[in-house]
Amino acid sequence: MKHRLMPSARFFFVTAPLPCPYLPGRFERRLVTELAGRQVGTLHDALSRAGFRRSHGIAYVPVCRDCTACAAVRVLVADFRPSRTQRRIWARNADLMVYERPPRATQEQFRLFRAYQQARHGGGEMARMDFCDYQTLVEDTPVDTWLDEVRDADGALLGACLTDRMADGFSAVYSFFDARLDRRSLGSFMILWLIERARALGLPYVYLGFWVHNCTKMSYKEKFRPIEAYIGDRWQPLDEVQRKIASRYADPA
Repeated sequence: MKHRLMPSARFFFVTAPLPCPYLPGRFERRLVTELAGRQVGTLHDALSRAGFRRSHGIAYVPVCRDCTACAAVRVLVADFRPSRTQRRIWARNADLMVYERPPRATQEQFRLFRAYQQARHGGGEMARMDFCDYQTLVEDTPVDTWLDEVRDADGALLGACLTDRMADGFSAVYSFFDARLDRRSLGSFMILWLIERARALGLPYVYLGFWVHNCTKMSYKEKFRPIEAYIGDRWQPLDEVQRKIASRYADPA
């Protein structure tokens, strides 16, 4: 099923090829449009339902030649049942509090963000971001965005998730956390918290960005089931999408 984006005309453009951030040796192209106008929230909702992702004031989707390894994914909140491991993660973090804050960057957040980048993505572009870059990441948003802060009983900041609120759910834009606290599995905890928050508000979906076939960094998203992927102009169970993509990349007999 195709989604109608907006009744008014929109301008879209395709970027030049750039090295793929997920799959070595491949190049990425994006279809991009600006998020602007009086109905920007409605536009953002519609684009998200059509597999787009927000970054600052734009929405984009991969349109790579000869590659369909990426797909936007979303968790079906009403049907989600945590696994045994996820229940343990939830219980392990029962002492934490999550505070929903407006998107305002602080030095405290930035220190945690920088430490996370050095620990997990030391060779990446984001590891070189300064405070002004981080401030832009958090505050440059034309839609309803919040920064969910995770704190312990002493008030120490352990994690944060930049989250867009939409008519049909939450979109996890970017998260970071204290990478030294492996046992807490804070990345998974923040997703579980978003799912439970969406359930409490009666929202059907939590959007987790792009899942990438054969990309270990993105495989954690597969654990939050049931989960759908947007491919072929419609949302489909990720299991089906995985089989289709795997068959495309299978070595010929």
